[in-house]
Amino acid sequence: MSELPNCPACASEFTYDDGIQYVCPECGNEWSKDANEGAEEAESSIRDANGNSLADGDTVTVIKDLKVKGSSLVVKVGTKVKNIRLVGGDHDIYCKIDGIGPMKLKSEFVKKA
Repeated sequence: MSELPNCPACASEFTYDDGIQYVCPECGNEWSKDANEGAEEAESSIRDANGNSLADGDTVTVIKDLKVKGSSLVVKVGTKVKNIRLVGGDHDIYCKIDGIGPMKLKSEFVKKA
């Protein structure tokens, strides 16, 4: 048996090889065979304001006062955010901040603690 990668969309282990791409029968996701090699590089390319590479579970510090959209709350400079999770998109850090709750941050406004 060959080792096929799990589906990047739903993490299913029932993927199959369809010539030039992989297919997930559970969610219907299709991705190229080259996408697996690029996925590891994409995750490691998320860097903080000082250029340090970030990883899941890191602790970061906010370097600028950030207004919370839709409320009057502000995330102050120096706020430590523990156990971050890296996600795709413009706001590439998902975290929970004490007193505010779950939110997404841009990596350009944090530094690795």
